Amino acid sequence: MKKRSLVFCALAALVTAGVLAGCGNNYYFAGRVLPPSGIANRVLIAVQNPSVASKGLLQFVDAYYDIRQSYNDKIPSFSISGYSGALPTTIQNMPEEQIGAIYGSGDGSFTLVNYAKESTIGSAASLNGLSSSVFVSRNEAWVIAASEQANVLTVVNKAGGGTYSLSLPGVYHVSMNPGGTVMMAFVQNSNYAYFPRKLTAADSTSLAAYYLTHQTWPAPYVDCEPKNLPGMCLAQMQDPSSGLPLSFDRPVKAVFSADGSSAYILSCGPECGGNASAVTILPVGPLNVTDGEQSGSLPTQSALNTIPVPGGASNALENASTLYVLGEQLLPDGLFTGNLTLLNLASSPVTAGSPISVSDSAPGQRTRMVLADSNTLWLGGIRCTEGERFATGQPYGCLTMFNTSTNTVTLIEPYQGDLTGIAAVISLNKVYVAEGGQVYIFATPDGSSINNFYVTVTGTAYDVAYMDADSDGDNTVY
Repeated sequence: MKKRSLVFCALAALVTAGVLAGCGNNYYFAGRVLPPSGIANRVLIAVQNPSVASKGLLQFVDAYYDIRQSYNDKIPSFSISGYSGALPTTIQNMPEEQIGAIYGSGDGSFTLVNYAKESTIGSAASLNGLSSSVFVSRNEAWVIAASEQANVLTVVNKAGGGTYSLSLPGVYHVSMNPGGTVMMAFVQNSNYAYFPRKLTAADSTSLAAYYLTHQTWPAPYVDCEPKNLPGMCLAQMQDPSSGLPLSFDRPVKAVFSADGSSAYILSCGPECGGNASAVTILPVGPLNVTDGEQSGSLPTQSALNTIPVPGGASNALENASTLYVLGEQLLPDGLFTGNLTLLNLASSPVTAGSPISVSDSAPGQRTRMVLADSNTLWLGGIRCTEGERFATGQPYGCLTMFNTSTNTVTLIEPYQGDLTGIAAVISLNKVYVAEGGQVYIFATPDGSSINNFYVTVTGTAYDVAYMDADSDGDNTVY
């Protein structure tokens, strides 16, 4: 009876889509074109090693009915056509632009996907070997990557042409604002931060002459490429009063404010071998990538607005006037424990609340955060068996559900392996996760498990993304 109801519902949805098409409007949401599959709520799954003959597959499922096949069972599964990347690791989800960008850690591929056509567009950029962190701007004009093995920051100017390999030994994380006007790079075991700048013709000529004479670059630049007539330079954030580098405490990431005016620099402190975790608020005006378009200047070291976050700060997510900061706190026994700290951005000065205990994760490693229905925030990480909870016999797992109305932890899901992806299926009151290499589904009202039998994959599920989300904000890494 349940299956028959499912079929009737699916038929009704297709009839509705057909009526729209017959009226000359083959749209289903916010002017978006109905895709070839006819599925209006799709969750994309990055699958590694789906078969002996393939190292990567981009499969998607119907997130309304939680099935991989078509309603009439004629199509056993759906996938993005044309994808050939190896070991897809991250999905940069941009549903507003109807595209996604998938990074393959097996071959360094960075592939663009057309959500409307359910097929690949082509390579987003050619990168310098494998990258530990990579982004493309929403308008596809810029790509930035931490080419860790090559010890360079790779910046691709797709709109103006040119690929720049800027020397930065130890680079391992990059951040970019949605418009691609501000980019930042962070070096492992370093307290400094860097940003690229596209040069004007006059600056290019002047710097080429300077390098010819001095065989080095003037501050704040640490490298410019190409050296005979540079088109882009990599600058270090410096104190304008002293000329010395602005110092953080193992900065690892920048999160940009909703109004675009500020960047929240996350210092992971003890998680990354430093001393004290914190969030530093910086204006983004001075960091504009295009030379000549900067506004204002960076604050002096003494004027930096730095908020201590004892609970740890390696990832963050802004929602209205609250910045949710996720991190690991070093305890006296030498182990780390997961914490969520709430920063009240509306207060003056900005204040941090007391750390709230959440699931543990490996210190300084990639963690996941996404806002979902039912006033919930979902948090996850990897190697949670290395934390305090597991060692001391507390309830442990890699996934936490947090209630943003009551500011309380409502669930720590029992351990099922590393949590590598979360997608909020907004308005359907559920989240999809990639955990322990498989796909699981949870209900947001109470955190209960939803039957995942018809969405499991062959291979290793490593990331998930809701292709039909309202906004690009439905993403947990970028």
